[in-house]
Amino acid sequence: MKDQSRAVVLLSGGLDSATTLAVARQQGFCCHTLSFDYGQRHYHELAASERISRILGAKEHHVVRLDMRDIGGSALTSDLAVPPGNSDGQAGTDIPVTYVPARNTIFLSVALAWAEARRAADIFIGVNAVDYSGYPDCRPEYLAAFEAMANLATKMSLQENIVVRINAPLLYLKKSEIIQKGMALGVDYSLTHSCYDPTPGGLACGRCDSCLLRQKGFADAGVPDPTLYAPDPE
Repeated sequence: MKDQSRAVVLLSGGLDSATTLAVARQQGFCCHTLSFDYGQRHYHELAASERISRILGAKEHHVVRLDMRDIGGSALTSDLAVPPGNSDGQAGTDIPVTYVPARNTIFLSVALAWAEARRAADIFIGVNAVDYSGYPDCRPEYLAAFEAMANLATKMSLQENIVVRINAPLLYLKKSEIIQKGMALGVDYSLTHSCYDPTPGGLACGRCDSCLLRQKGFADAGVPDPTLYAPDPE
């Protein structure tokens, strides 16, 4: 158990990142949560991240604003349509148009800077290599490469022998296992937001990859899904 060691936790407001924060808190870390207003299609996830950070006891919550719409290349930061996911809740083999170019690299780089300024050796991220949408920056080899880079790039590593650790506690868990872990840690999943294309009022679409993976996770876990979904279009 850590004695209130500091950690930076990337918090999107979704199911995985909320569970990751709960895991970091359970491990005894004093958590500083970091979210991004990056020009995404909606802001419901930012409201969710603030709620989750507060309820799960983070010491500090900060939102970094950067506009990735100038980069484009993703349905999440442009006018490209969000495609429906596979009806079986399984990710396809192609990297989907909801992939945001280099997003995790950008987010982790900012988190690294924020961690160094707060003398936090640990960064937590809720990526998953099992039930996910095929994004290349969710793979274990990517995380290992970023961690190696971080320990070459920071003053605290080079001059103070502080080892930077990229923690991905959900990396090898199925979505159902993530939900079960979060439930055991007291996560209220009704506070989270996962949908890529919600209604203006914040109802989940129920059709995108993220919604379908979430639905399947709750079903496989045998836990009622607390998500509010928009009615099916007639």
